[in-house]
Amino acid sequence: MFFMPPRPSERGRKDRCLAGAINPAGPREDQLDEVFDIHTHVISPDTVRYPLAPLGGKQSDWSRTRPVDAAGLIAQMDAAGVAKAAVVHASTAYGIDNSYVADSVAAHPDRFTGVFSIDMFAADAGAQFDRWSRAGLTGLRLFTTGSTHPGQAEGLADPRTFPIWERAQAAKMSVCLQMQPEGVPDLLILLKRFPTVPIVLDHLARPKLADGAPYRAAAWLFDLAVYPNLYLKLTSRTVEQSAEGASTPEAFFPKLVAAYGANRIAWGSNFPSHAGPMSHMVDAARRALASLSDADRAAIFSGTARTLYPALAR
Repeated sequence: MFFMPPRPSERGRKDRCLAGAINPAGPREDQLDEVFDIHTHVISPDTVRYPLAPLGGKQSDWSRTRPVDAAGLIAQMDAAGVAKAAVVHASTAYGIDNSYVADSVAAHPDRFTGVFSIDMFAADAGAQFDRWSRAGLTGLRLFTTGSTHPGQAEGLADPRTFPIWERAQAAKMSVCLQMQPEGVPDLLILLKRFPTVPIVLDHLARPKLADGAPYRAAAWLFDLAVYPNLYLKLTSRTVEQSAEGASTPEAFFPKLVAAYGANRIAWGSNFPSHAGPMSHMVDAARRALASLSDADRAAIFSGTARTLYPALAR
Protein backbone atom coordinates (compact mmCIF):
# COMPACT_ATOMS: atom_id res chain seq x y z
CA MET A 1 0.00 0.00 0.00
CA PHE A 2 1.54 3.28 -1.10
CA PHE A 3 -0.81 5.84 0.39
CA MET A 4 -3.92 6.55 2.38
CA PRO A 5 -6.43 8.15 -0.01
CA PRO A 6 -8.76 10.92 1.09
CA ARG A 7 -12.28 9.83 1.94
CA PRO A 8 -14.50 10.88 -0.99
CA SER A 9 -17.40 13.20 -0.34
CA GLU A 10 -20.81 12.65 -1.85
CA ARG A 11 -19.92 15.32 -4.42
CA GLY A 12 -16.71 13.42 -5.15
CA ARG A 13 -18.66 10.24 -5.84
CA LYS A 14 -20.90 12.10 -8.27
CA ASP A 15 -17.85 13.59 -9.97
CA ARG A 16 -16.41 10.13 -10.49
CA CYS A 17 -19.64 8.96 -12.10
CA LEU A 18 -19.75 11.97 -14.41
CA ALA A 19 -16.05 12.23 -15.29
CA GLY A 20 -15.65 11.66 -18.98
CA ALA A 21 -19.37 11.09 -19.55
CA ILE A 22 -20.29 11.08 -23.24
CA ASN A 23 -24.05 11.09 -22.89
CA PRO A 24 -25.87 10.86 -19.55
CA ALA A 25 -28.71 9.06 -21.32
CA GLY A 26 -26.37 6.30 -22.46
CA PRO A 27 -24.77 5.44 -25.79
CA ARG A 28 -26.59 5.89 -29.06
CA GLU A 29 -27.73 2.69 -30.78
CA ASP A 30 -25.03 3.11 -33.45
CA GLN A 31 -22.31 3.25 -30.77
CA LEU A 32 -23.14 -0.01 -29.00
CA ASP A 33 -20.99 -2.16 -31.29
CA GLU A 34 -18.41 0.46 -32.30
CA VAL A 35 -14.81 -0.27 -31.34
CA PHE A 36 -11.99 2.24 -30.99
CA ASP A 37 -8.52 1.00 -30.06
CA ILE A 38 -6.46 3.49 -28.03
CA HIS A 39 -3.22 1.50 -27.92
CA THR A 40 -1.68 0.46 -31.22
CA HIS A 41 1.80 0.86 -32.70
CA VAL A 42 3.25 1.13 -36.20
CA ILE A 43 6.74 0.36 -37.49
CA SER A 44 7.88 1.41 -40.96
CA PRO A 45 9.84 -0.94 -43.23
CA ASP A 46 11.70 2.15 -44.50
CA THR A 47 14.61 2.47 -42.07
CA VAL A 48 16.27 5.15 -44.19
CA ARG A 49 13.39 7.59 -43.95
CA TYR A 50 12.53 6.44 -40.41
CA PRO A 51 15.79 5.26 -38.81
CA LEU A 52 15.67 3.07 -35.74
CA ALA A 53 16.97 4.76 -32.57
CA PRO A 54 15.42 2.86 -29.64
CA LEU A 55 15.27 4.40 -26.20
CA GLY A 56 18.32 3.27 -24.27
CA GLY A 57 19.83 1.69 -27.38
CA LYS A 58 17.88 -1.58 -27.10
CA GLN A 59 15.15 -2.31 -29.65
CA SER A 60 12.09 -4.21 -28.47
CA ASP A 61 11.74 -7.80 -29.69
CA TRP A 62 8.22 -7.21 -31.01
CA SER A 63 9.22 -4.24 -33.21
CA ARG A 64 12.03 -6.30 -34.69
CA THR A 65 10.26 -9.65 -35.17
CA ARG A 66 6.64 -8.67 -35.96
CA PRO A 67 6.58 -5.05 -37.18
CA VAL A 68 3.36 -3.75 -38.72
CA ASP A 69 3.20 -0.57 -40.80
CA ALA A 70 0.26 1.81 -41.08
CA ALA A 71 -1.34 -0.06 -43.98
CA GLY A 72 -0.95 -3.33 -42.12
CA LEU A 73 -2.54 -1.84 -39.01
CA ILE A 74 -5.55 -0.65 -41.02
CA ALA A 75 -5.91 -4.13 -42.53
CA GLN A 76 -5.90 -5.63 -39.04
CA MET A 77 -8.44 -3.05 -37.85
CA ASP A 78 -10.73 -3.81 -40.78
CA ALA A 79 -10.56 -7.54 -40.11
CA ALA A 80 -11.27 -6.97 -36.41
CA GLY A 81 -14.08 -4.45 -36.89
CA VAL A 82 -12.12 -1.61 -35.27
CA ALA A 83 -13.30 1.73 -36.61
CA LYS A 84 -10.49 4.02 -35.40
CA ALA A 85 -7.28 3.89 -33.38
CA ALA A 86 -4.84 5.96 -31.40
CA VAL A 87 -1.37 5.11 -32.68
CA VAL A 88 1.08 5.28 -29.78
CA HIS A 89 4.66 6.17 -30.61
CA ALA A 90 7.01 3.18 -30.29
CA SER A 91 9.81 4.48 -28.05
CA THR A 92 11.53 1.09 -28.14
CA ALA A 93 12.03 1.49 -31.88
CA TYR A 94 12.27 5.23 -32.57
CA GLY A 95 13.28 6.84 -29.28
CA ILE A 96 11.77 10.33 -29.32
CA ASP A 97 11.43 10.73 -33.10
CA ASN A 98 7.68 10.64 -33.69
CA SER A 99 7.91 11.16 -37.45
CA TYR A 100 6.36 7.86 -38.53
CA VAL A 101 3.38 8.21 -36.21
CA ALA A 102 2.85 11.79 -37.42
CA ASP A 103 3.08 10.79 -41.08
CA SER A 104 0.71 7.85 -40.53
CA VAL A 105 -1.87 10.10 -38.90
CA ALA A 106 -1.52 12.69 -41.67
CA ALA A 107 -2.05 9.99 -44.30
CA HIS A 108 -5.08 8.44 -42.55
CA PRO A 109 -6.83 11.12 -40.48
CA ASP A 110 -10.13 9.28 -40.86
CA ARG A 111 -8.73 6.24 -39.02
CA PHE A 112 -5.94 7.45 -36.72
CA THR A 113 -4.95 9.95 -34.14
CA GLY A 114 -1.46 9.89 -32.64
CA VAL A 115 0.23 9.85 -29.24
CA PHE A 116 3.78 11.21 -29.08
CA SER A 117 6.73 10.98 -26.69
CA ILE A 118 9.45 13.49 -25.90
CA ASP A 119 12.45 13.84 -23.61
CA MET A 120 10.81 15.65 -20.72
CA PHE A 121 14.18 16.86 -19.41
CA ALA A 122 15.55 18.21 -22.68
CA ALA A 123 16.21 21.92 -23.00
CA ASP A 124 13.92 22.02 -26.03
CA ALA A 125 11.15 19.87 -24.49
CA GLY A 126 8.60 22.67 -24.85
CA ALA A 127 9.50 23.20 -28.50
CA GLN A 128 9.20 19.47 -29.15
CA PHE A 129 5.79 19.35 -27.47
CA ASP A 130 4.65 22.19 -29.71
CA ARG A 131 6.21 20.59 -32.80
CA TRP A 132 4.36 17.29 -32.47
CA SER A 133 1.14 18.97 -31.43
CA ARG A 134 1.26 21.10 -34.60
CA ALA A 135 1.88 17.90 -36.56
CA GLY A 136 -1.58 16.72 -35.52
CA LEU A 137 -0.73 14.39 -32.63
CA THR A 138 -3.28 14.70 -29.83
CA GLY A 139 -1.87 12.79 -26.86
CA LEU A 140 1.38 12.52 -24.90
CA ARG A 141 2.94 9.37 -23.47
CA LEU A 142 5.60 9.08 -20.79
CA PHE A 143 7.58 5.84 -20.91
CA THR A 144 8.97 4.89 -17.49
CA THR A 145 8.95 1.09 -17.77
CA GLY A 146 8.54 -1.54 -20.46
CA SER A 147 9.93 -4.62 -22.15
CA THR A 148 13.37 -3.02 -22.62
CA HIS A 149 13.29 -1.02 -19.38
CA PRO A 150 12.15 -3.27 -16.50
CA GLY A 151 11.47 -1.65 -13.18
CA GLN A 152 10.23 1.87 -12.54
CA ALA A 153 12.32 4.83 -13.71
CA GLU A 154 12.73 7.75 -11.33
CA GLY A 155 11.74 11.32 -12.02
CA LEU A 156 8.13 10.91 -13.15
CA ALA A 157 7.09 13.88 -11.00
CA ASP A 158 10.35 15.83 -11.23
CA PRO A 159 9.50 19.56 -11.09
CA ARG A 160 11.62 20.11 -14.18
CA THR A 161 8.90 18.33 -16.17
CA PHE A 162 6.07 20.53 -14.87
CA PRO A 163 6.23 23.05 -17.76
CA ILE A 164 5.28 20.22 -20.15
CA TRP A 165 2.43 19.17 -17.91
CA GLU A 166 1.28 22.79 -17.93
CA ARG A 167 1.32 22.73 -21.72
CA ALA A 168 -0.77 19.54 -21.71
CA GLN A 169 -3.18 21.14 -19.27
CA ALA A 170 -3.57 24.23 -21.46
CA ALA A 171 -4.10 22.05 -24.54
CA LYS A 172 -6.62 19.80 -22.73
CA MET A 173 -4.39 16.90 -23.79
CA SER A 174 -4.45 13.48 -22.16
CA VAL A 175 -1.16 12.04 -20.90
CA CYS A 176 -0.72 8.29 -20.71
CA LEU A 177 1.81 6.73 -18.37
CA GLN A 178 3.64 3.48 -18.93
CA MET A 179 4.48 2.78 -15.29
CA GLN A 180 4.70 0.23 -12.49
CA PRO A 181 2.90 0.35 -9.12
CA GLU A 182 6.14 1.65 -7.61
CA GLY A 183 5.46 4.91 -9.43
CA VAL A 184 2.23 5.62 -7.52
CA PRO A 185 3.77 8.18 -5.11
CA ASP A 186 4.89 10.27 -8.11
CA LEU A 187 1.53 9.71 -9.78
CA LEU A 188 -0.23 11.18 -6.75
CA ILE A 189 1.83 14.35 -7.03
CA LEU A 190 0.81 14.74 -10.67
CA LEU A 191 -2.87 13.97 -10.09
CA LYS A 192 -3.06 16.65 -7.42
CA ARG A 193 -0.92 19.28 -9.13
CA PHE A 194 -2.63 18.93 -12.54
CA PRO A 195 -6.23 18.03 -11.71
CA THR A 196 -7.61 18.88 -15.14
CA VAL A 197 -5.13 16.75 -17.10
CA PRO A 198 -6.62 13.36 -18.00
CA ILE A 199 -3.92 10.90 -16.89
CA VAL A 200 -4.22 7.43 -18.40
CA LEU A 201 -2.56 4.37 -16.87
CA ASP A 202 -1.30 2.01 -19.56
CA HIS A 203 -2.19 -1.60 -18.68
CA LEU A 204 -3.79 -0.26 -15.46
CA ALA A 205 -0.17 0.27 -14.26
CA ARG A 206 0.31 -3.52 -14.16
CA PRO A 207 -1.56 -4.64 -11.03
CA LYS A 208 -1.28 -8.21 -9.75
CA LEU A 209 -4.65 -9.93 -10.01
CA ALA A 210 -3.92 -13.62 -9.43
CA ASP A 211 -5.04 -13.51 -5.78
CA GLY A 212 -8.61 -12.99 -7.01
CA ALA A 213 -11.48 -11.23 -5.28
CA PRO A 214 -11.39 -8.99 -3.32
CA TYR A 215 -8.05 -8.22 -5.08
CA ARG A 216 -6.08 -7.11 -2.04
CA ALA A 217 -2.84 -7.08 -4.04
CA ALA A 218 -4.40 -4.44 -6.30
CA ALA A 219 -5.94 -2.37 -3.49
CA TRP A 220 -3.74 0.57 -4.49
CA LEU A 221 -5.43 0.64 -7.91
CA PHE A 222 -8.92 0.80 -6.45
CA ASP A 223 -7.80 3.43 -3.92
CA LEU A 224 -6.74 5.68 -6.80
CA ALA A 225 -10.30 5.85 -8.13
CA VAL A 226 -10.98 8.87 -5.89
CA TYR A 227 -9.04 11.03 -8.36
CA PRO A 228 -11.49 11.99 -11.13
CA ASN A 229 -8.79 12.88 -13.67
CA LEU A 230 -7.35 9.34 -13.59
CA TYR A 231 -8.32 7.04 -16.47
CA LEU A 232 -7.47 3.41 -17.12
CA LYS A 233 -6.28 1.78 -20.32
CA LEU A 234 -7.63 -1.77 -20.30
CA THR A 235 -5.37 -3.73 -22.63
CA SER A 236 -4.96 -7.28 -23.86
CA ARG A 237 -2.51 -7.80 -21.01
CA THR A 238 -5.26 -6.91 -18.53
CA VAL A 239 -7.76 -9.21 -20.24
CA GLU A 240 -5.37 -12.15 -19.95
CA GLN A 241 -4.37 -11.41 -16.36
CA SER A 242 -8.01 -11.13 -15.29
CA ALA A 243 -8.30 -14.89 -15.84
CA GLU A 244 -5.07 -15.96 -14.11
CA GLY A 245 -4.87 -17.71 -10.76
CA ALA A 246 -7.95 -17.16 -8.61
CA SER A 247 -9.10 -14.19 -10.69
CA THR A 248 -11.97 -14.27 -13.15
CA PRO A 249 -13.10 -11.57 -15.58
CA GLU A 250 -16.59 -11.79 -14.07
CA ALA A 251 -15.17 -10.84 -10.66
CA PHE A 252 -12.56 -8.28 -11.68
CA PHE A 253 -14.15 -6.10 -14.35
CA PRO A 254 -17.43 -5.33 -12.55
CA LYS A 255 -15.38 -4.35 -9.48
CA LEU A 256 -13.19 -2.10 -11.63
CA VAL A 257 -16.21 -0.44 -13.23
CA ALA A 258 -17.87 0.02 -9.84
CA ALA A 259 -14.77 1.90 -8.63
CA TYR A 260 -13.97 4.04 -11.67
CA GLY A 261 -17.07 4.06 -13.83
CA ALA A 262 -16.89 2.75 -17.39
CA ASN A 263 -16.49 6.33 -18.63
CA ARG A 264 -12.96 6.35 -17.21
CA ILE A 265 -11.91 3.05 -18.76
CA ALA A 266 -10.92 2.56 -22.41
CA TRP A 267 -9.84 -0.53 -24.31
CA GLY A 268 -6.58 -0.84 -26.22
CA SER A 269 -5.18 -3.92 -27.96
CA ASN A 270 -1.46 -3.07 -27.71
CA PHE A 271 -1.14 -4.58 -31.19
CA PRO A 272 1.40 -5.56 -32.51
CA SER A 273 3.46 -5.39 -29.30
CA HIS A 274 0.92 -7.90 -28.05
CA ALA A 275 0.94 -10.66 -30.66
CA GLY A 276 -2.12 -10.69 -32.92
CA PRO A 277 -4.21 -11.01 -34.89
CA MET A 278 -6.14 -8.02 -33.61
CA SER A 279 -9.45 -9.78 -34.24
CA HIS A 280 -8.56 -12.33 -31.54
CA MET A 281 -7.87 -9.50 -29.10
CA VAL A 282 -11.24 -7.86 -29.80
CA ASP A 283 -13.01 -11.20 -29.35
CA ALA A 284 -11.14 -11.90 -26.11
CA ALA A 285 -12.01 -8.46 -24.74
CA ARG A 286 -15.68 -8.89 -25.66
CA ARG A 287 -15.78 -12.22 -23.82
CA ALA A 288 -14.00 -10.80 -20.77
CA LEU A 289 -16.42 -7.87 -20.52
CA ALA A 290 -19.58 -9.85 -21.27
CA SER A 291 -20.81 -9.52 -17.68
CA LEU A 292 -21.01 -5.72 -18.00
CA SER A 293 -24.02 -3.79 -19.25
CA ASP A 294 -24.33 -2.70 -22.88
CA ALA A 295 -23.74 0.91 -21.81
CA ASP A 296 -20.59 0.05 -19.89
CA ARG A 297 -19.17 -1.97 -22.78
CA ALA A 298 -19.96 0.83 -25.21
CA ALA A 299 -18.07 3.30 -23.01
CA ILE A 300 -15.04 1.02 -22.70
CA PHE A 301 -14.91 0.12 -26.40
CA SER A 302 -15.45 3.62 -27.81
CA GLY A 303 -17.07 6.21 -25.55
CA THR A 304 -14.11 6.90 -23.28
CA ALA A 305 -11.81 7.01 -26.29
CA ARG A 306 -13.83 9.95 -27.59
CA THR A 307 -13.22 11.78 -24.30
CA LEU A 308 -9.48 11.12 -24.22
CA TYR A 309 -8.90 11.68 -27.95
CA PRO A 310 -11.66 13.90 -29.38
CA ALA A 311 -10.03 13.63 -32.82
CA LEU A 312 -11.38 10.08 -32.99
CA ALA A 313 -14.94 11.41 -32.83
CA ARG A 314 -14.58 13.50 -35.99
